[in-house]
Amino acid sequence: MWKSWWTSVAVTWLRCANWLKACDPRTRPGGVPVSRRIVIATRESALALWQAEFIRSEISRAAPGYDVQLLGMTTQGDRWLRSPLAEVGGKGLFIKELEEAMLDGRADVAVHSMKDVPAQLPDAFALPLIGYRADVRDALVTPSGLTLDELPAGAVIGSSSLRRQAMLLARRPDLVVRPVRGNVGTRLAKLDAGEFDGLLLACAGLERLGLAERICERLPVEWSLPAAGQGALGVECRADDEELRALLGSLQEDTVAGCVQAER
Repeated sequence: MWKSWWTSVAVTWLRCANWLKACDPRTRPGGVPVSRRIVIATRESALALWQAEFIRSEISRAAPGYDVQLLGMTTQGDRWLRSPLAEVGGKGLFIKELEEAMLDGRADVAVHSMKDVPAQLPDAFALPLIGYRADVRDALVTPSGLTLDELPAGAVIGSSSLRRQAMLLARRPDLVVRPVRGNVGTRLAKLDAGEFDGLLLACAGLERLGLAERICERLPVEWSLPAAGQGALGVECRADDEELRALLGSLQEDTVAGCVQAER
């Protein structure tokens, strides 16, 4: 009788323990213990979300015990679309709010396109992971399929980058360049609506969004020198978060990081 009673108690205790474990927020479904929750701050454009999801999968693959979540945010750069970036503060406008979310504890990490990261970070932040570089070249997208040399004189090309504008006009001074703002999808919609005869975009972004078929010409670097760090991803965190810096540093691709640092 006592043996049966103790067996019943043990079974009940195990059931309670399993139930408590399942309810524990530090434990993932399936019973995998979670050592820490990591929140990735990200802009909400399709490309930014792709990049954040990619980094989330890389962290989860390398460290299954971490619960990695995304925090979607709209930055000042996303909201201010009436003027070229160079006139309203540059690409740092895409990063400021993400850094504020890390400082106030809402997020632990931010994922960036390295071409958008200022050369100098504030002392409170570190960039322990640079890698995952795709095609560094600029892309010409035209609805007609024409290449750069085939475009007629006076064709209107959209680009928000002063670098791309200058290099385009150095090769084809007979073209007209106009600024275009918005995410990749917004810019392509403007092109398809006839507002432009072509767009200059990054090959890497189009490839990551599954839009490589829109590329009519991958411009040689001799024609259009890519931005420093173009095509590479960077992951930023607080400088005082030693645990996270070590984890992200273990994922860094040293060859890519060395090239990007030299370019910057």
